Amino acid sequence: MRRLLALMLGLLLAGAPASAWAATARAELKDAQGKVVGRATLSDASGGVKVALKATGLKPGAHGFHIHAVGKCEPPAFTSAGGHFNPQNKKHGHKNPEGAHAGDLPNLVVGSNGAGSLDAVAVGTTLNDVTGLALVIHADPDDEMTDPAGNSGARVACGVITK
Repeated sequence: MRRLLALMLGLLLAGAPASAWAATARAELKDAQGKVVGRATLSDASGGVKVALKATGLKPGAHGFHIHAVGKCEPPAFTSAGGHFNPQNKKHGHKNPEGAHAGDLPNLVVGSNGAGSLDAVAVGTTLNDVTGLALVIHADPDDEMTDPAGNSGARVACGVITK
């Protein structure tokens, strides 16, 4: 009977998409007033961690978006989240020949309706590496070059990554 149950379970799992069984983490990003302005789902992916973000209620345009090294999001400035997650001590930005930080992600582009979404991979990391850290949305676009934060301005939203 055990063999039959094990075989049935194996067949069931084999038919399910891998994403259905993958571990995930989440972050709820809040602005300085405590309003939820973004929700992110994170999962292990080939070469890093996939970060899928949906945001609303933000200023239209491009916004720097990063994984920060400390899992604290104390308003209003969110400086408690520390600097970018950078375990290899690289320079900032995907355009920097000495970069990028493990926490450097592409800009979040927000439309005229205040909503935006982003799917990106934080290269060279695992879900275990980033769980307990913070995701931060900045006021301005990241120039992907200037160390340490790409001239991306003030931190306007923050959320701790939890499983």
